[in-house]
Amino acid sequence: MRTQAAPPAGAPKRAIAGWILYDLANTIFALNITSFYFALWVVNDLGATDGNLGVATSISMAAVFLTAPVIGALSDQTRRRMPFLVVTTIICVAVTTTLGVRSPFGALVLFAIANYFYQSGLIFYDALLPVVSTAENRGRIGGLGVGIGYMGSFIGLATGFALTAKFGEFEAKPMIFKATAALFLLFALPCFVWVKEPVKTVGRFGIATLGRAMQELRGAARLTAKYPGLRRFLVGRVFYTDASNTLGVYMSVYVTNELGFTQRQAGLFLVAGIAAAMVGAPFWGLMVDRIGPRKTLNRVLGLWAVTLSLGFAIPQFDLPNGVFWIVAPLGGLALGGTWCADRPYMLRLTPPRYLGLFYGFYNMVGRFSAILGPLFWALIVNVLGLGRPLAVASLIVMIGIAYLILRPLSDAPRQWTEADLPINEVN
Repeated sequence: MRTQAAPPAGAPKRAIAGWILYDLANTIFALNITSFYFALWVVNDLGATDGNLGVATSISMAAVFLTAPVIGALSDQTRRRMPFLVVTTIICVAVTTTLGVRSPFGALVLFAIANYFYQSGLIFYDALLPVVSTAENRGRIGGLGVGIGYMGSFIGLATGFALTAKFGEFEAKPMIFKATAALFLLFALPCFVWVKEPVKTVGRFGIATLGRAMQELRGAARLTAKYPGLRRFLVGRVFYTDASNTLGVYMSVYVTNELGFTQRQAGLFLVAGIAAAMVGAPFWGLMVDRIGPRKTLNRVLGLWAVTLSLGFAIPQFDLPNGVFWIVAPLGGLALGGTWCADRPYMLRLTPPRYLGLFYGFYNMVGRFSAILGPLFWALIVNVLGLGRPLAVASLIVMIGIAYLILRPLSDAPRQWTEADLPINEVN
């Protein structure tokens, strides 16, 4: 008889700490590379356009979109996530050290590769949450991970500020990329060492493993229909992650080129938003445990709508730029709340047997939105010439669509059958 592979009520504290520190580690990369310094480097310093950055981002996300279900299914077959997380992280770190090339095309190609492996690693990292938590404390641990993880943003920005002060904005950026890679690896190591997956047997990796994974994948789309609400959640996730991912790509370009912020002011703007995310994440985690991920995410979507509306209105209606300092903490709260509610919501809907496979789909739909979002932004800004404020307004529409799709869902705890439980736990 198969039984669910749940972690003990008290997962080792160092395992929890290691998992949380990986959140901090990858947030350093997310801030410095996907959101701030690289965008300024390639657009403002090397002369690329919003569209060039959008295409590079979309290509890397398209690669994740196509491969995420396969590698997620492979992790189910081998019954391990950690080896995949280690490999994707190390490749991402290695490529990140090379991002300071002074060719726009070369920099964008390398960015696309680094971003692919960073995003792929999140599939396995997210699927490790059940290893360090229980159903009762998953919201709190996830919220703590998001909150402490945002400290990585401070570390990344502080590193960038220090190098910029010493070497200047242009010369410092290649050094910032190398420092980001080193910090990512440093803070990821405790997760690699301390988080132990509770498996009795480990599947072999080979051609037969790939064959089984592909066979499982072929029926995966039909399989999602078996679990109530899972398909609807994945579709809704496309739209709200479209807004958050696209904003992350273009935020630094928006505040410097649209509002006239200096690079340092843009960095301080980020600090305000990150501080709000870090303080708010534990609150959102407690809310998930108290009222459930569904109601929590609905409140987060409302906050996103307010934040984006203000971001659109400031340049469009010539409001004082000082108002944007209200947008920063609101956006930080919304971003932290998104990930605090998002992962537990998916876990509530996903059978333990298919965590890797369905987390592959979970990441796939998020990356699908990250393909479309930057391209749609580039269409509005560069092709149609309608301007960045209208591109921000399009993100408000995406949030509204997500809310309407998710509203009928139930996040009541599921009762899993024997067939839904992990294949490695056999008495």
